[in-house]
Parts: sequence; C-alpha cells; structure tokens
Amino acid sequence: MAKYLILIYGDAQQWNAMTDEEWKANDAAHEAFAATAGPRVIDGRQLEPAPTATSLRSDASGQLQTTDGPFLETKEALGGYYLIEATDLDEVLSMVTLLREVHQTHSGVEIRPVVDHG
Repeated sequence: MAKYLILIYGDAQQWNAMTDEEWKANDAAHEAFAATAGPRVIDGRQLEPAPTATSLRSDASGQLQTTDGPFLETKEALGGYYLIEATDLDEVLSMVTLLREVHQTHSGVEIRPVVDHG
C-alpha cells in the first residue's frame, strides 16, 4: 500500500465566520471520512492557525532567518492533514470527496504521494 498525505487548506477568515451548525456539519464530514478510511488513517490533525507558524529559511549569505507566520502571504493556509495508506490515488479520491473542504469555495484539499526511500 502506498502512503498519501492529504493537505487541507482554507481561508481562516471564512473558517472563523462559520456558524456552530456549519462546524457540526464539518465535524460530521471528518467523522464520515475517518469511518470510511478506517485503519488506513495513520495520522490526522487540525493545525493551529497560520499566524502561529514559524518559517525558517536561509538568506542569500547562508544565514538562517526565522519569520513569524507563514512565509508567503496567502488567503488560503494549511489547516490540517491526514496521512493515509491506500492502494492507489483513485481510492484516496473516493474517500476525500467526503470532506466538506472539497465542496466549499473557500477551501480545498491537496493530495500528495509520500516517497518511500526504504
């Protein structure tokens, strides 16, 4: 089985504006995803808001620079992830359609295969 990282992006202002009912529907969608994926979910977490991030990069002289928050200005920021095992991308796509983030205009999901060096 291959491993896939599902990255969940969204607009923090839109998430902050969601009603309790919208959050309940969102939580129910994640529960449905987890139930469908079952033991294929290796890990999955919601992340703290993007402004709590710290970015680390080298400048032109090779000195390390830290920046509070995400490095790039963007409306959409990484809000959570799942690491799952699946037989192929089609299986992942069928499960990911259960997540509300793929059905809302202010969010989305990116799926990346994990490289196996072993």
